Amino acid sequence: MHTNAPAGPALRAAASLAELVRFRTVSSRVPAEVDTAEFEAFLSALPRLYPAVHAALEMERVNGLALLFRWPGTGTGTGTGTDAGTRNRAAVLMAHYDVVPAGDGDAWTHPPFSGHNDGTHLWGRGTLDDKGQLVAILEAAEALLAAGFAPVNDIYFSFGNNEETAGDSASAAAGLLAARGVRPWLVLDEGGAVAGDAFPGVSRPAAVVGVAEKGILDVELLTRDPGGHASTPPRMGATARLARAITRIERSPFPQSLPEVTAEMLRRFGPHAPAPLRVAFANLSLLRVPMTWLFGRLGNETNAMTRTTVAVTTLEGSAGANVLAATAKANANIRVAVGDTVAGTVERLRKVIRDPKVELRVVEGNDPTPVSDFAGPQWELLEDCIAETFPEAIITPYIMMGGTDSRRFTGICDAVYRFAPFAMDARDRGSIHAVDEKISLETLGRGVRFYETLLRKL
Repeated sequence: MHTNAPAGPALRAAASLAELVRFRTVSSRVPAEVDTAEFEAFLSALPRLYPAVHAALEMERVNGLALLFRWPGTGTGTGTGTDAGTRNRAAVLMAHYDVVPAGDGDAWTHPPFSGHNDGTHLWGRGTLDDKGQLVAILEAAEALLAAGFAPVNDIYFSFGNNEETAGDSASAAAGLLAARGVRPWLVLDEGGAVAGDAFPGVSRPAAVVGVAEKGILDVELLTRDPGGHASTPPRMGATARLARAITRIERSPFPQSLPEVTAEMLRRFGPHAPAPLRVAFANLSLLRVPMTWLFGRLGNETNAMTRTTVAVTTLEGSAGANVLAATAKANANIRVAVGDTVAGTVERLRKVIRDPKVELRVVEGNDPTPVSDFAGPQWELLEDCIAETFPEAIITPYIMMGGTDSRRFTGICDAVYRFAPFAMDARDRGSIHAVDEKISLETLGRGVRFYETLLRKL
C-alpha cells in the first residue's frame, strides 16, 4: 500500500531535482539563445550529486553537451533465446535535461526555476519533462551501487541536451553506439506515463507505454500577390487565397483508421470500461468500423489516435495595416499517423487545397517510427516492472502523438519503448510545456523504485 508521505529515497531525489531545476537549461533552435553556461553548470552538478555513478560508470560527452554513460556488465549471465550474450542484452535508458521556456513566470504559483518543495510537490520547469526522469534513473543507479549491485549486461544512460528542439545529440549517441557494434536489446525513453483519466469511463489509471511515434512534419503554405494599397484590394489576394487553403484543409480531415496498437489498447481497457463499451471492445473485430468512428469522436486526444492530424500554427501576412500582402505564409504542423508517410501526406494536402498557386514547402519532417512489439521478452520485462511498481494500473501499448529522442535509436534497436514511470492526472499532463509544471514527491519516489526494479532485471 502506498501512502502520500514521501520516504527517504523520495526526499533525496527531490532535493537533487530541486537543485537541477534551478539551472535554466532552455533549448532553442537559435544557438545564440542557448545559455551554454547553464547547461555546463547542470552537468558540473551531477558528479557531486551522484558520486558513485561517476566513479563506477564510464562517461563521455556527446555532441558537446549530451552525456553517454556505460555501466559495464559482468557478463556472467547466459541471456535467453536468440538474445543470449551480453552485447545483445545491452539496454539504453534515456532522458533529456533541456527544457522549453517557462513563459510568464508571474503566472506560476511558484517561480518556474525555483525548484520549490512544498512538502507534497516539487515545482518547476522540467520536473516532469524531463529532468525528473533523469533524476529517477541516476537515483536508482546510485542506490544500487551503494548496495553493491553490478549488472550482468551493459547498461547505457543517454541524456540529451536538445530534445525539445528535435536536435541532433540523440542521433550522435545512436551513431556512436552503432560505430562500436552495440545493438541494444532494449531502449527506454520518456513518453507514456501512469495516466489518470486516460479513457472515458475507466476509473483505473493506465500505464501507457509508447511502442511507436507518429511522424512529425512541418509544411509551409505560401501564396504570392503583387501587393499594393489596401484601399484597392484585388479579388482572392494572397491572404484570401491562403485562408481558403487553410479552410479546405480544416474541412477535409485525413481519413480515420484503427491501428493494431490502438485496437490492442481498447481490448485492454475493455474489461474496465462501462458496460456498453465493454461489450463493443470485446467484439472489436466485428465492430472495428463503427468503433473507429466513435473513438475519433470521444475527444481530441482519441481523435488524434485515429488519423494524421493537421494544425495550422503560425500565420504571416502584411507588415502594415493598410498594405496588401505580397506574400502570405502559414505553417502546418502535421502528426503523421502510423501507416502514412511524409510524401503521401504532402500529396494529399495538394489535392485537398486544389490550388496550384498555393506553394507547399516541407520545412522538416520524418515518417512515423517502426512499431515495437507489444509481446516478447522486452515488453514482458517492462510489464513486470510496471506491475510491481504500479499494481493499480492497466498496462497497455499506445502510439505517441509527440516525438522523443528515442526515434533516433530505432535504426539500431527493434525494441524501443517510451514510458515515464510517473503518475500523472489530466492536470499534470496539461502542465507539461505550460504553467505550474510540478511532480509529487510520492510519484518521484515510485519512479526511482521502478528504475531500481528494472535495472536489477536487465
